[in-house]
Formats: sequence, C-alpha cells, structure tokens
Amino acid sequence: MALVAIIGRPNVGKSTFFNRLTESRHAIVDEYSGVTRDRHYGTVDWGGREFSIIDTGGYIDESDDRFEREIAKQVRIAMEEAQLLLFVVDVDSGLNDLDKDVSQLLRQSDKPVLLVANKVDNHERIQNTYEFYELGFEKMFPVSAINGSGTGDLLDEVISLLPEEQPKEEDLLPRLSVVGRPNAGKSSFINALLGEERNIVTEVAGTTRDSIDTRYNAYGFDFTLVDTAGIRKKSKVHEDLEFYSVMRAIRAIEHSDVCVLMIDATEGIGQQDLNIFHLIHKNRKGVVIMVNKWDLVKKDTHSAKEYEDLIRERIAPFSDVPILFTSVINKQRIHKALETALSVYSNRVKRIKTSELNEVMLPYIEHTPPPAVKGKYIKIKYVQQLPTHAPTFAFYCNLPQYIREPYKRFIENKLRAHFDFTGVPIQIFFRKK
Repeated sequence: MALVAIIGRPNVGKSTFFNRLTESRHAIVDEYSGVTRDRHYGTVDWGGREFSIIDTGGYIDESDDRFEREIAKQVRIAMEEAQLLLFVVDVDSGLNDLDKDVSQLLRQSDKPVLLVANKVDNHERIQNTYEFYELGFEKMFPVSAINGSGTGDLLDEVISLLPEEQPKEEDLLPRLSVVGRPNAGKSSFINALLGEERNIVTEVAGTTRDSIDTRYNAYGFDFTLVDTAGIRKKSKVHEDLEFYSVMRAIRAIEHSDVCVLMIDATEGIGQQDLNIFHLIHKNRKGVVIMVNKWDLVKKDTHSAKEYEDLIRERIAPFSDVPILFTSVINKQRIHKALETALSVYSNRVKRIKTSELNEVMLPYIEHTPPPAVKGKYIKIKYVQQLPTHAPTFAFYCNLPQYIREPYKRFIENKLRAHFDFTGVPIQIFFRKK
C-alpha cells in the first residue's frame, strides 16, 4: 500500500490536517498515536483507493535541540519511505524562513510534492495563499483542516498521483504476521518453521529492522508469513532506524489477516504486549497469543492454566483468543501455532447464511429481549452479516438508540458460542428497520 507523508514546520496544523483526512467522510480505518514522539499513522480510503498516511513532527533544520534533531531524522525517513509528500504551510502566519528550509529539504527528494495551504477557512483567505508560490511548487491546494473545505480536491489529486498496485499471487494467500516486543523469539520462530537461517537471529533486542515476507508452502500449509520488527514502547524508541522499524511493524499488522502475538513467558504479559494486542483488535485482525520460552518457566511458580487465566483477565473484554504455550528453541508446538492461526483465519473469512443467522439468533433475542428504556420496548426483527473483511453483523430494530453495551456483549457471546469466532473481533451494529 502506498504511503503519503505530511511534512511541514511546527504549528502549521499538520495533526489537525491528518485527523481531517482520516476521520472525515468515513475515510478512517484506524489511527495510531504514540509510534514515537507522538506521531500519528493511519489509513485513508478515498475513491475506492486505500493509502497509508503518516503525520511527521515539525521540521526544523540544523537545530541544537536534541528532540528537534530526532524529529528531523524521522521526517527524512518518512520522506524516503513515502511515494508522495504533502507540504503543509499556514496562511494565517504567512510564509517564513522555516517554510523555506522545509522546501529546500523537499526539493532534494525525487518524490512528487503537493503544497497544502492550510487554514483557508473562508473565501477571503485564498488571496493569502499566493505568496507561497515563491516556494517553487507547481500545485497548491487551499484547505481548511478545521472545516474540511478543499480536502476533497486534494485527495482526488493524491489518488491520481499514487501508483496503481497490481495484486500478486501472494496477496491472495492468508497473511500471518508474527508480532511482539523485541527479543520475544519472533525470528527464531520463523527460522524454526523454515529450517534455515532466513532471518538474522541474535541475542540483541531489535535486530529485525524491517518486515520480511516469506511464502510458506509445506506440511499442507500455504500462506505468507511476515516477520516484523519488535515493537518497543515509544519512550525507548530513540534512533531513526528504530522509528522506521516501528512504522513498518504497524503497517504489517494493518495488512495482515491474522497476527501471532508472541509473549516472552519469562517476562509475562506487559503493558506493551497489551498495546500491541489492542492495536490488532482495533484493526479487527485475527489474533493468536503464543507464549514462548515456556520451557524456562518453573512450573511450581505458574501452571499453564494460571498463566492463561492471567492473560485472559488482562486482555478482557476480548478474551475469546487461542493461547498456546511453546518453546521455539525446542520446536515444541510451533506447527500447532500455525494450525491455530489458519483456523482463526477461517473464522475471520466465515460467511453465515442470513436464514441460519435468524434461525439461531432470534430465539435467543425473544427469550432475552433488550431491556425496556423509559417504558419503550425494543423489538429486534432481523439480522444479517454485512459484506466486510471481518465479521460484522447488523441487527434491525425499532429503537436502536436505546440498546446499551451490556446487551451488545450478550449478543456477541451468543454469536461466538454458536458460530465459533475464536480469535476474531466481531462488530455489531443495531440499525433502524
């Protein structure tokens, strides 16, 4: 998927512009804060085309401030990775020397650049944009990140400039990503499967700097396996290569069907493991939790059942997830992990006939209807699965606005109990009939 980077000096409204592009017109798939230095990363769907977008920090050239130097490095990496650059300026404060510094940087790139004049909140302000032609860029788009004016024309131009992506045979295969904190054993897991040193393995955390795709076709399996860089807490992401790694790991999650989240059994499930789990869940990807290095845990300290219960407690409310205890170094249960991941993939792409859904769910609903609100009774008449990439169900009723979260969880539990969606997030909507 093509990547578009938002570049500009500090305080021109880049983050507001990012939010506008991803949140308006149902364009958002998801957004992520805190990759590093509170950068934002998301996916935009416009005109039937998807592209990834990243909001970089405010660029200041040759700064003595360490923080600003780090941001400058990240801006350059985003520029290298992106296929298109959006140069944001501020018509409110006008052209200044920092804008000229950014324009010098962008001219060093061979990527197409679109000049985005932000804060054109009314017609009168369009005349304030003309001075920015001095920066030497051919195309300029007046926009307002606050009210959204002008963003449609800009996105049309973005789509026209991005390269068409031709699907490869591998794209039709299930995509399994191996994700987790650094040094949990991800590359060792893949090497054990492949029987060769396909990826470098060392004792140093964070060796894998990029996402690596491998076609796995053996023992009756056929899928694309993705080894991602270990995802660190943002406070520990210091070097520029680390930023690049985290960015690519998040993209790998975004474009996976199922993620195998590897946890180091000797360290237990930590906050960063939970952050990754929630990232997978927000993207509605299938997930398998693989507790590695189980051979190093003293069994008189934790039984597998106690350990599993602790994990389910921490990942709640989405706890219908397979949890496997493995030892990659001893090659214990590694093929079981693959079987489980592909089973989760089958659950994710499962389609249930509308007639069967209604036969199963309506009796549950009739026996346990939604609680009445203010003397008004909610009647659910019909249910269907929507044609989306992940399991999504619409329940049609007379008063959808009165259905509360506990009843949604009740419906989800019944769907899971009858149709087996283990490892897969479910979306449920109540709509007016």
